[in-house]
Amino acid sequence: MYTVIGPVKSRAMRVLWMLEELGEAYNHIDAAPRSDAARTYNPSGKVPALLDGTEVLTDSMAILTYLADKHGKLTAPAGTIARARQDAMTFWLLDEFDAILWAAAKHSFVLPQEQRMPAVKDSLKAEFSASADQLAAKLDGPFLMGDQLTVPDILACHCLNWAVGAGFPRVDDRLFAYGKNLRQRPAFQAAAAR
Repeated sequence: MYTVIGPVKSRAMRVLWMLEELGEAYNHIDAAPRSDAARTYNPSGKVPALLDGTEVLTDSMAILTYLADKHGKLTAPAGTIARARQDAMTFWLLDEFDAILWAAAKHSFVLPQEQRMPAVKDSLKAEFSASADQLAAKLDGPFLMGDQLTVPDILACHCLNWAVGAGFPRVDDRLFAYGKNLRQRPAFQAAAAR
């Protein structure tokens, strides 16, 4: 059985949702980032962490890729063109969505007050909006990679939710509907209820 470390309102949600989609049993330790409990599993205190037996894995996207490959679900097979395209989408989302949201978070509450530059958030919101428009244009089916949910969908939906919570501008109707449909999945609902 797996153990997920990190609160639902963090990148740990990605891992919880993935495990629900896979139908895999897991325990959940709601350890806050940088807490002593989180440092038990990751010396940096960053969450999420995943225990698989005695092994500890960190970084939400490394964990999602590991789980998808291990269980052969929610991913294209490694070494295929489809996987290369999926990985390209994942990396694009990390660069154009996740990194922008993380930069905004750092300048909102993560960095010490004297290191924050709140004025940068306006440019980050504009950059995110431009990326959201690009993503909407890439949607060609119910999911980013076609007819089945894959790792990039979990990442994209998590980032869209994060953007709403961070007060970013609303995305266009097509991308909004995409996120809404993902949030209505039973696995998402089960993970969010933890």
